[in-house]
Amino acid sequence: MCPQATSVQTRPSRYLAYARRSLLVSIWFAILTFPIIVIRANTITGIITWRWHNIGWIIAGTFFGSWIWGYFLERKRLGTRAPAGPLRRRITALRGALDRLKQRPQVARMSVVILVLAVVAFPFLGGMYQTNIMTTALLYVVLGLGLNIIIGLGGMLHIGYIAFYALGAYSYALLNFHFGLNFWLALPIGALVGGLFSLAIGIPVLRLRGDYLAIVTLAFAEITRLVLENWSGLTFGTAGIRNIPRPAIPGIRLTLPQTTTFVYFIMIGLVLLTIFVVNRLENSRIGRQFVAMKEDFIACQAMGVNIARTKLAALGLGGMWAGLVGVVFAARTTFINPASFTVWESIIVLCTVVLGGMGSIPGVITGALVLILVPEYLRAFAQFRMLLFGAILVTMMVFRPGGLIQKRRRAYRITAEEQKVVAESGDLSIQG
Repeated sequence: MCPQATSVQTRPSRYLAYARRSLLVSIWFAILTFPIIVIRANTITGIITWRWHNIGWIIAGTFFGSWIWGYFLERKRLGTRAPAGPLRRRITALRGALDRLKQRPQVARMSVVILVLAVVAFPFLGGMYQTNIMTTALLYVVLGLGLNIIIGLGGMLHIGYIAFYALGAYSYALLNFHFGLNFWLALPIGALVGGLFSLAIGIPVLRLRGDYLAIVTLAFAEITRLVLENWSGLTFGTAGIRNIPRPAIPGIRLTLPQTTTFVYFIMIGLVLLTIFVVNRLENSRIGRQFVAMKEDFIACQAMGVNIARTKLAALGLGGMWAGLVGVVFAARTTFINPASFTVWESIIVLCTVVLGGMGSIPGVITGALVLILVPEYLRAFAQFRMLLFGAILVTMMVFRPGGLIQKRRRAYRITAEEQKVVAESGDLSIQG
């Protein structure tokens, strides 16, 4: 009997096993959640309400959720060994058609034109609220791309990245408060402050890797936040710094909606600049050293790469982008305090890199947009928003562990003409 026929015959029994396991899971879940789901006690009146109908909803929902989860896990385990059904063949054909369509230059140019028009028209069609949300998402895009230099390219687990973001924001706020420095002059200074402090924390931890490096960077983030809270003479402590000037065009007075739109376009420019720099960095000599250090630390060192210098370069370049965006954050909110720079913010930036795909520029951009925009647009489900968001993240990490858009390795293909030249040169060498 052929393997495919065996697979078809055993499929109903496999589905029955899924159903039995799902029923067992749903019954256990109903038992565990019985005091919370069924019993409601009013401590004021002393009345207990029994909500038996919730048991049915819990069992039904858990049963179908567990069955679907097990089915897709089995599909993932089988992978290419699973027989290709009509739906899978259609999806494969659709992907091939899209790949052929993307190779046409007219389609690429039209896509770029549509994207540019959408980006330019967004603040005028969406209003202030939507523009503010998108600006926040763009802030995290730049932060994610900066952290991607350290984690995605350099392979160094960094959890204290938000500390350099805070230092950039406070550098602009303090320089403006004491010396009247404007936004445009503070941008490069904030980037320089973030880069220098990143180098300063990198020098003592050059020999650390993996979890040990993550613990040290986490400690540095907490130390930075505590210093900002307690050094009241310089940072004004928990009261924060108010009335930070927004970005402005010299000689032009902007209203609040106009300033919001202006900050949006500033962030668009910074995103484009970051994409260009990170892309060029990845294809440069130092970028290849980052990737080599990530792939095999010992082999990279054996090939003559200066590991200490490469690590410091990755940390310094990554910290510069955090300081740069920190200046924009301070100018946009006009108020900062240490509560804006907790470790949770570092975890969100780390999640944008891991969720989108480490080392992948489109992946990091997609991850940042998903992490910031999805919770915001799930406010209609206020009670279940974080539950839905967590379920989406868990599902994605199980079925797409490499990220939404995984980084593709550069592949070199020999064309037909090159093969012909090689064959001819081989014939000539044989004749000689």
